[in-house]
Amino acid sequence: MSKKPHLGLGTHAREQLVKRFLNRKTEATASTVFGGNSAYLDIPEAFCQWNRHPGYEKLLVPRAAAQRLRIANPFFKTHEGMGGATTQIGGRSYINFSHYNYLGLSGHPRVNQAAKNAIDHYGTTVSASRLVAGERPIQRELEEALAAFYEVEDCVVFVSGHATNVSTIGYLFGPKDLVVHDSLIHNSVIEGIQLSGAARRSFPHNDPVALDALLQEIRGQFERTLIVIEGLYSMDGDIPDLPRFVDIKQRHKAFLMVDEAHSLGVLGKTGRGIREHCQVSGPVVDIWMGTLSKSLASCGGYIAGERALIENLKYAAPGFVYSVGIAPVLAAAALAALRILEEEPERVERLHARAHRFLTQAQDQGIDTGLSQGYAVIPALAGGSIKATQWSNKLFDQGINVQPILYPAVEEKMARLRFFLSSLHTDTQIDTTIQTLSAL
Repeated sequence: MSKKPHLGLGTHAREQLVKRFLNRKTEATASTVFGGNSAYLDIPEAFCQWNRHPGYEKLLVPRAAAQRLRIANPFFKTHEGMGGATTQIGGRSYINFSHYNYLGLSGHPRVNQAAKNAIDHYGTTVSASRLVAGERPIQRELEEALAAFYEVEDCVVFVSGHATNVSTIGYLFGPKDLVVHDSLIHNSVIEGIQLSGAARRSFPHNDPVALDALLQEIRGQFERTLIVIEGLYSMDGDIPDLPRFVDIKQRHKAFLMVDEAHSLGVLGKTGRGIREHCQVSGPVVDIWMGTLSKSLASCGGYIAGERALIENLKYAAPGFVYSVGIAPVLAAAALAALRILEEEPERVERLHARAHRFLTQAQDQGIDTGLSQGYAVIPALAGGSIKATQWSNKLFDQGINVQPILYPAVEEKMARLRFFLSSLHTDTQIDTTIQTLSAL
């Protein structure tokens, strides 16, 4: 009596058997080996090759165009030291506008020493989530300091600014809820909304009237509603009328979230952000979000607000519960930077003066600075991605480092150079930059 093929073959023997069947093009026999399913034979090669991934193929289009036009790639330059008002690239010193070191605290001796002390005491990582591994005092010190800074009950720190928005929105809201956001909101907010499954609507940039009308029409169709705006818009450098948005959220029984990634340390006389700039109290905003990687010279993100919100996130938000806790070295650096910000408001004053000088001189020279109000972020609109890249490369050749912002990060016609000002920049550096830019 003949025996049926044995399906428990070793890996090598099984591979050889399959190859033999396929080489003879015996599809029926190969189908038998794989349990009667030959559907895998119809899968296009594009579905199992990274160089055929749609995202990668999309990247190749502008790259090919740049090569034809002999435009050098302006991205991923290697900086050979700290990034401040100047930077070293390829052994050459450049005036630097491609950083978020708004207050010059990255590399500050006190910040560096705090980081070194934390490494000596705690090591470089806590090695697990805080729910599993427990707390380190420096983590809670930072959170308590940030809560006090905002004059709210509590705060929780995440290991990534982008992940802070994704995890917070993704966890707190669901399919029966609505999230309404400014049309120019950061990608991390969009990703968080998509994760949540909530309905999403946008309103025209910085237009509280449009937001009010939208909520009057659809607010009653949902359970929870969240409004998300930024304290300082990182592409355009303008700010919202916060009291108007607070009024709207109160009348429509919604939550208000303010992303202060770029406004902490920048807005307000002493750098306390948009709430100081607009003279509102901390508790009137339901969710304060910010990052540690800009004015606070570290890395990570945070949510500040009432205790019930923070405890909910600490015990249940996947991006916190299932992620390693913030490294002590990063918490210590951020805490030291926050203390310096509180003690030295003159850094904020210098930043405001430098940014105002840059904005007014640029406008005097006919440079289109878009919506910028002169608070640390100032774009120079080029009108197209090719021109923005060419401008960036020409400035780089003349000793000025500034990155282009291209489609799809912004609309093609809104492609630009984006200048980040610092309290460390000198008048001479600003004047030289404006003169060089206006001559392009």
